[in-house]
Amino acid sequence: MSDAFTTPDTRHFPVAVVAERRASSSPWADWIWRVVDVIEDAPDTPPWTLLRQEPARSLYLAGRAMVAMHPTDTDNYRQNLEGGDPRLWVVLRAAGGEPGMALHLVTLDPGEAHLYADVGNDTLESLPLPAFLLQPARDFVARHHKERSFHKRSRDRADPEALARRRPRDEPG
Repeated sequence: MSDAFTTPDTRHFPVAVVAERRASSSPWADWIWRVVDVIEDAPDTPPWTLLRQEPARSLYLAGRAMVAMHPTDTDNYRQNLEGGDPRLWVVLRAAGGEPGMALHLVTLDPGEAHLYADVGNDTLESLPLPAFLLQPARDFVARHHKERSFHKRSRDRADPEALARRRPRDEPG
């Protein structure tokens, strides 16, 4: 769920993303992008600040983002946290100008990450959940999670007369 939809109990955790750009051997792409880390404290620099330049790769501070946790999405967070390897997903999106990418989203919600995987135009990276987010995420789920029972709706019974052929109104009966 994006930051546009917030409730009073929504929590935001600031993070910074480090991304790597490598030259591509593919004739269809000039660069290969990969998110390498999500950090808690970052220097006060503008997005896409070059951190390290090497012959085969460049390392950038992609920017800062807020990991939003919404009380209505705790079931997805809980499934992520209870799995053997809790994950954090980062979405990079192609953009004009140098270096050619923009930081779009950082999320703990596997369902939200799946939405970006289906699009195909974004770069979606899954990273192990950093230690500085693990306990706050567990505390958030413990505080806000409510079990919701599954309720299967029953269908309305069909009215066979509703589908019957009717005489036009102008014809005498």
